[in-house]
Amino acid sequence: MSARHLNSQQEPVLSDRVELVKPFLAMEILEKAQQYEAEGASVIHMEVGEPGGETPTAIKEAVVEAIRNNDTGYTHSLGKPVLREAIADYYMRTYNVDVNPEQVIVTSGSSPAMLLAFSALLDHGDRMIMSDPYYACYPNFVNYIGAEPLLVPVREEEAFRLQPAEVKKRLDPSVKGILINSPANPTGAVLGEKELRGLAELGPYLVSDEVYHGINYSGQDHSILEYTDRAVVINGFSKRNIMTGWRLGYLIAPLKLVRNMQKLQQNLFICACSFIQAAGIAALQESPETLEKRFSGYNERRLYLYRALQKIGIAPVKPPDGAFYMMANVKAYTGDSYAFALRILKETGVAVTPGIDFGPGAEGYIRISYACPMEMLKEAMQRLENFFRKLNNG
Repeated sequence: MSARHLNSQQEPVLSDRVELVKPFLAMEILEKAQQYEAEGASVIHMEVGEPGGETPTAIKEAVVEAIRNNDTGYTHSLGKPVLREAIADYYMRTYNVDVNPEQVIVTSGSSPAMLLAFSALLDHGDRMIMSDPYYACYPNFVNYIGAEPLLVPVREEEAFRLQPAEVKKRLDPSVKGILINSPANPTGAVLGEKELRGLAELGPYLVSDEVYHGINYSGQDHSILEYTDRAVVINGFSKRNIMTGWRLGYLIAPLKLVRNMQKLQQNLFICACSFIQAAGIAALQESPETLEKRFSGYNERRLYLYRALQKIGIAPVKPPDGAFYMMANVKAYTGDSYAFALRILKETGVAVTPGIDFGPGAEGYIRISYACPMEMLKEAMQRLENFFRKLNNG
């Protein structure tokens, strides 16, 4: 080992790239909440993106059957052909876009898909445009590969929607991609046809995280592939099919990018788990009616939460149109959302995510997930109402 990697105590020095990766505060809050629970506290979890309910029986049975059939070896590095064909068929029947199965790479969750996509599109010093607020992991991936996140603020009064005109102002030769997430984590923002078409016309590759498709209260989801083929789509099964712990995702890319991504997949991950891919095939067979029924209760909780936050005085200007998150504006109470989230957890037992986890534009907010039973949501709101009443009467 070279001297560069050793300090005087002969311990390794972390790479600068590792030091650029910030902690994922939602997980830090979750771990602290679990510690309180182990000590006997009553905790209501509203900090992580965990859809309520159990993985559907048909999906679980597909995996059991695959294991019984000894489907436990390596698969093609791009994923099982039958699963890639099923994904291509899903995009045709859902969005009426023609996807070649050879454009599909099956991954161990959507996070590896991000790493493959960003690595293929970005070199050291390149920039990737993304909204601020953003999903906490996005800039960490971009920083890790030596590129730079370029943040475009989105405004609460515009329901946190990324505006093509604002993106256009920031374009220069260093920008190699535009990252979009609709429905969005953490804001619940949904980009409409006008925004998607406008972004598609700007020129750089679009990376579209579509993992929350299917949880949309404003109408039909639209894939970026409806507007351009100069795009990489990231998707998966965690939210729509209640499969967060299964770690199964995929990306859809232009054919000219697939080979480089495949080489990365072979080296970094080899392939997605063989029998878990059987779960993906079963998940794609779920009917639109099943999915609509699954998330029908989310809208009721969304509207209840919005009214409850209005009563407390911390509701966003507009309710979100998708996903299962709401950003509560607590700027009147704090400039340190992480310390404030820890205080809420300690004093109320309600675990929420600090806005700073999602970028400087989210400081002064807390993100609340309403993917929980209604009775739990009501209890959490009662606790928060009492907490803020005490603050106001301070």
